[in-house]
Amino acid sequence: MRASHRPISRAVVLVLAASVFALHGLPAGAQWLDHPTPNIPRTPDGKPNLSAPAPRGTDGHPDLSGTWTGRSAVVRIPEEALTEQSKVLLREREENYFKDRPAFQCQPTGPETVAGWRRIIQTPSIIAIAYETLRYRLIFMDGRPLEADPERTWMGYSVGRWEGDTLVVESFGFNDQTWLDAAGNFHSEALRVTERYRRRNVGNLDIEVTFSDPGTYARSWTAAVRAELAADTEMIEWVCNEGRSGLEHWVGKASDERKGEVQVAPEILSKYVGTYVEQQPYWRAVARVVQITVVDGKLVANMDGRGDVPLIATSDAAFTGLYGLGVEFIQGGAGGLYVKHVSGNYRFARK
Repeated sequence: MRASHRPISRAVVLVLAASVFALHGLPAGAQWLDHPTPNIPRTPDGKPNLSAPAPRGTDGHPDLSGTWTGRSAVVRIPEEALTEQSKVLLREREENYFKDRPAFQCQPTGPETVAGWRRIIQTPSIIAIAYETLRYRLIFMDGRPLEADPERTWMGYSVGRWEGDTLVVESFGFNDQTWLDAAGNFHSEALRVTERYRRRNVGNLDIEVTFSDPGTYARSWTAAVRAELAADTEMIEWVCNEGRSGLEHWVGKASDERKGEVQVAPEILSKYVGTYVEQQPYWRAVARVVQITVVDGKLVANMDGRGDVPLIATSDAAFTGLYGLGVEFIQGGAGGLYVKHVSGNYRFARK
């Protein structure tokens, strides 16, 4: 039987996605991955002092320059903001394993770039944000207004201003071909985005993002993203390129997973309840955290505040459904769990 005729699990979908797209971005060499970041305060042992006061530019405003990595790629739209139409489309995208996500189609990601790696280059008149995907944004600080009806583009248009120590960025003019986040939340060409950047200290950048899309959502809402300074390293490009081969294997439906679901005894599920913290080595700037609970006799997981998702049991210890990842609980010893990924099993210790 050919693979394209078989339904596949979310874990396999992730393997295909990463194999098709992520491998295009692997660096040929590890240039500058261990290079000291200049002009940042350091502790007596030479490590970056990430809790030191935020630097300021020549104009007196906080300097946001640097390489940053975002914490979350899910917007978490409040239930009351969702319309019936948006709920239907979200269910369709989840059922389809999110295979139409622009990032998986080698297209610009538009508002979804609120998270992930980026380098901020700041001047008094313009701020540029370069992304690991080789795309960019320009935020004009020269007082120009946003046009009332601009030509719609993938990344939209952005203007900024300072309110005290907070950079306020307003963006408009997005086309409707992009998503708001990895969970499949969509938008129309009426979308307006307001971002508020505040550099709390050297190592932390707090970002509040307000989305407004009248007619598509019942009301506007605000999401919080925390970015960390990626000190003493450099951002490496992640290029999708034109390599879309492999999408033909992206088959099956999310509901197919339920067909093989097994029932796990309540006393076993209760043993898994707790908070789990990612252990070294991990590829993010900070460890991920998974919260496990039991709701209505089912195991529920929440990673980094992205929202509760029900897990589907394939055995007493193995589950699928963690935003496309698998979960396996470690039996015996100190316990813990593995988050299963194409790049390996990431171990999480119970807190």
